[in-house]
Amino acid sequence: MDEMEEELKCPVCGSFFREPIILPCSHNICLACARNILVQTPDAESPRSSRASGSGVSDYDYLDLDKMSLYSEADSGYGSYGGFVSAPTTPCQKSPNGVRVFPPAAPQPAPQQHLLPQPGSLPPIPRNSCITCPQCHRSLILDERGLRGFAKNRVLEGVVDRYQQSKAAALKCQLCEKSPKEATVMCEQCDVFYCDPCRLRCHPPRGPLAKHRLVPPAQGRISRRASPRKTSTCTEHELENLSMYCVQCKMPVCYQCLEEGKHGTHEVKALGAMWKLHKGQLSQALNGLSDRATEAKEFLIQLRNMVQHIQENGVEFEACLVAQCDALIDALNRRKAQLLARVNKEHEHKLKVVRDQISHCTVKLRQTTGLMEYCLEVIKENDPSGFLQISDALIRRVHVTEGQWGKGTLTPRMNSDFDLTLDSGPLLQTIHQLDFVQMKVPAAPMLQLEECCTQNNSATLSWKQPPLTTIAVEGYILELDDGNMGPFREVYVGTETICTVDGLHFNSTYKSRVKAFNGSGVGQYSKTLIMQTSEIAWFTFDPASAHQDIILSNDNLTVSCNSYDDRVVMGNSAFSRGVHYWEMTVDRYDNHPDPAFGLARGDVLKDVMLGKDDKAWAMYVDNNRSWFMHNNSHTNSLFSVCRTDGGIGKGATIGILLDFTRGILIFLINDEQQGPVAFEALEGVYYPAISLNRNVQITLHTGLPIPDFYTAGEADPTGSVC
Repeated sequence: MDEMEEELKCPVCGSFFREPIILPCSHNICLACARNILVQTPDAESPRSSRASGSGVSDYDYLDLDKMSLYSEADSGYGSYGGFVSAPTTPCQKSPNGVRVFPPAAPQPAPQQHLLPQPGSLPPIPRNSCITCPQCHRSLILDERGLRGFAKNRVLEGVVDRYQQSKAAALKCQLCEKSPKEATVMCEQCDVFYCDPCRLRCHPPRGPLAKHRLVPPAQGRISRRASPRKTSTCTEHELENLSMYCVQCKMPVCYQCLEEGKHGTHEVKALGAMWKLHKGQLSQALNGLSDRATEAKEFLIQLRNMVQHIQENGVEFEACLVAQCDALIDALNRRKAQLLARVNKEHEHKLKVVRDQISHCTVKLRQTTGLMEYCLEVIKENDPSGFLQISDALIRRVHVTEGQWGKGTLTPRMNSDFDLTLDSGPLLQTIHQLDFVQMKVPAAPMLQLEECCTQNNSATLSWKQPPLTTIAVEGYILELDDGNMGPFREVYVGTETICTVDGLHFNSTYKSRVKAFNGSGVGQYSKTLIMQTSEIAWFTFDPASAHQDIILSNDNLTVSCNSYDDRVVMGNSAFSRGVHYWEMTVDRYDNHPDPAFGLARGDVLKDVMLGKDDKAWAMYVDNNRSWFMHNNSHTNSLFSVCRTDGGIGKGATIGILLDFTRGILIFLINDEQQGPVAFEALEGVYYPAISLNRNVQITLHTGLPIPDFYTAGEADPTGSVC
């Protein structure tokens, strides 16, 4: 609770509050201190006399403007407070705790007919007295009630009393005849403090005394001093108790205020309900502030660890530097002193930055903890009206304090590493040029997982350097394995921090990693990222690989030709692993042409029918039958077949099934296997391909599942042969 002590001290006298009163700005001040800092203004300077004089522009007309600024909710944030108007500020001095204090005006000679105050009574407040808040420096002119118009902060007074009691000296036994010993218990019924010997002798735990309740001395002192809660009275109507809460004015009021005063038309609520509501709001606000305090404590631990790391790294760096310099010839000794000075300067700079941040965060944490403890003590108070008088201000302070722990406050301002390495390689004749250089290899990059993704058979990876690193980077090396648990291979070398790798295998799992390099060498690898390519292939026809007579439409999914000769177009994705299936539908079929469907290498001939060269494996089909063809031959590797019955027409569907696990290619027409397995021993990289002339229009369909007949093992290896 030591941090809370500053919350319990008067900003004027610097001592614990005595009879604190609440100013309209929500700040507190001792009643006696308030009398000490009153400033009396001449009658001519009063706003009332200035307005009543009927003269032109007065020297003090600016008071009305200040009043407007002070009480305008849109301007200053304060609502009106009856009976007070603003007054000009006065010269100030420093109070014991560093807050500006406005001194009292020079006393005016009292007329002889005035009576002296009676002993023990307070002197009357002079007319037109002005008080200035020592914390926010807002000035107010008191009305005829004087300081009695300010509400007493009984909650704060109770917190101060409890705090002082907790710090007081130990209680003594009341029954010891000589040299009273320290009391260990108090009997609530007897109202007596006992030490252990006197308790056993005078208050035995038997008979009628056995039912008495014994409590610790501190608790007994509080219960002894505690009195029944006083009923709060209205400052406007001193005989009336505060029983309601004005929502608009945010203050407790009495029934007479509602019937006669300015609160008659305002919204009011039950005092107890608002008391519980504001206690809940303050507790909720404290939860957020408590989280910030916890983060601040953890951050301070981090900063203190950084101090230790900086010291350890500094010592280690100095030792390395001294060892290298001592190993050089005598000419290096003069340079060695300069280098050590530079290291020490960097060392002290890092320590100064971190220690300054520790000091700043410690002060802020202490203030936060003090405010939290004070608010918790205020919440314990059972006086609804007293609590509501200060709850709004406390809630605002809690939110403001929480906002001070904003983004960046709990982030280290300095890196604990010393990013310097001595280059001991230069020859003797270049010793005079010896200096620090960035000789450390770069740190391992960090993969940005939120930006890494796969699409179809492409993978995009993104990375960045670790935060707070100052080591120069000249480039990066991205490595991927082969998707089959094989060795890593370089796929990109350059300065960019994002890379897309195309042409990967479908339905494959790839491992990727990246490392940085500079003139000092290659750094460590990043963490390995595992990426899965698409299980099903989605692709279109590739305009870049198509013959110039090919016409593509429908987002490159529909193909036709403007030539009577066969022309070839390939897909934009290559296959080399897995099982793949795609279909093509015949949109237009005129004059019985024979389009060819199948696979091709990247360098296939584009101006002849697919299958005419050794770069393509195809089935060409007309309206009655089909043929398999590779390298201009109609014989496949499994069976000597010339043709298979069954052709195509408009609306027909041709399916192509490529299985690299078995190395075979199968064709289907209208969901039925067309002939035997067309080709076997397929390995390498293949592109989907088709050849057609102007009498045919074909639409491609991809991303299809493997046909059920194939997954069930019902594929016909022989097919229908003529």
